[in-house]
This record gives sequence, C-alpha cells and structure tokens, in this order.
Amino acid sequence: MKKGAVAPIKILKINNVESELTDDLLAVEEPLELRIGFGRNNNREQRNISVTMRTPGNDFELALGFLFTEGIIENVNEVSQVKYCSELNSKLENYNIVRVELNENIAFDFSKIQRNFYTTSSCGVCGKASIDAIKTVCNIKETEGNLKVSQSVILTLPDKLRSSQNVFEYTGGLHACALFDNNGNIEIIREDVGRHNALDKLIGAVIGNKKQTQTFENKILLLSGRASFELIQKAAMANIKMVCAVGAPSSLAVETANEFGITLIGFLREKRFNVYTNFERVII
Repeated sequence: MKKGAVAPIKILKINNVESELTDDLLAVEEPLELRIGFGRNNNREQRNISVTMRTPGNDFELALGFLFTEGIIENVNEVSQVKYCSELNSKLENYNIVRVELNENIAFDFSKIQRNFYTTSSCGVCGKASIDAIKTVCNIKETEGNLKVSQSVILTLPDKLRSSQNVFEYTGGLHACALFDNNGNIEIIREDVGRHNALDKLIGAVIGNKKQTQTFENKILLLSGRASFELIQKAAMANIKMVCAVGAPSSLAVETANEFGITLIGFLREKRFNVYTNFERVII
C-alpha cells in the first residue's frame, strides 16, 4: 500500500440497533498541479497545464501518462526531467506540484492547447474550454498485432484485479486498471480515486521506464468501473487493442473503440460479458 494513499479516521459504525466507535481508513484525495517547462536552456518558460484530484503516489507516472494521452508528448525521450517543485515553502505543496521538463529541442506551443485542464476525480473532461477540445488529436502508430483472447481467460480477469487492489481492500474507495498479457497474467496495476488518473498512471509507468521493453502490443486493459469515452481515447493513444470493463460502456466509448479498432468488452462480471466492437479477437 502506497504511503499517503490512505488516511486513518475514527468513525461511529452503526449496524441495526448496535453502534461502536472504531478505526477506519479512507482513500486520500489531494490536488496535483501539473506544470511544464520548455524552451532553450538559457530561456526556459513554465506553464501550468492541469490540476487534478488524485490519490498521492505514482505522481510522476501520472504526469507522463497525462501528457502522453493528451498528445502533448509522443514518448518519454522528449522529457529531460520530472520533479516535484521543491522551491515552495509549504511542505504540502512540495508534493502536490509536479513539473515536467521538456528537452530544449522540443517545440511546445502553449497557445495551441485550447483547454482549461481542470479535472476532477469523477470526470476527466470537466473544464475543457470547448466541445471540440474534448477530442485529443491521436497520433497513433498503428501495429497489426495478432491479439486473440479466449473467453475463459477474459472471465478470470476481474478476480485477479480485485485480489491485487491493495488500497481498495482497506478503503473500498478507489478505481483501478490493470494490464494483462493474452494469457491473463497481470503485468501492472494502478489505483486512484479518479478512474482517468489510474489509467494515466498505468500508461505513464509503461512509457516512462526506459530500461523496460514492455509495450502495449497484444495486451488487455481491464477497468474496474465503466468504460467512458475518455478512457477509450487514452487506450487508443497507447494503441491498446482490447479494453474490458466491469461496468457499462457509454455510446461514445463504443463509437471511439470502433473508430480505432479496439475490442471493447463491458459488464465483465459474474461469469458473463458483452462484446461491443471487433468481435474477432474473442475466442469462444
């Protein structure tokens, strides 16, 4: 369990006519401000990009994943450094502000980012400056791949995700996403109070590890809740070709999955599921 991800609290627990004062744990929710540094080394500029409500932990992954899924960077080689802003006096603020330094040769035009990137834990697109701004420009490098997954493997994924949710086990208050191989082996999992943050952390973990050869090719993404448009868009940016959700997909999520050739599965629970797009990847 990540340090700072949970907070202890005293609660009054009532069960029918009985009551008791007891200890409990809550999932922590704190703001994270994302800043970006760019320009020549002798004339660096800084801009505030986003404020999101997140669960502390894996903040650098969250920053990298967010910039990648929003199309601001194409890969981690464009980044020279990710750091907390330690020049501030407040210890709290030191760990709630992350600055991503772009390489000086990377062109960054802040005026072209027509968004107010304020996001909340419940909705990743709140605060977008316009409806047109909701759709990220997807510079996706298509790969053929040969992903085929059996029905029996798909049915095992939710239990594997649940057993790996460390913070959820104590708080019951976090979303999670996990990356599996086509045999159903879990490779990486991330949790957060915001479903879009959890996915950004997962994607940031993969693209940010320069020593690791892990990619998204022939992988399965499992979401602990519903499949929204923004989550499918983020999956498309990472070229993930199979997305499974425990909950329901939205109509726009299905349209987006179909547009980018993603196999979208919903209502994956209790030994059943629905396949909404690109059925051929599921082996019955």
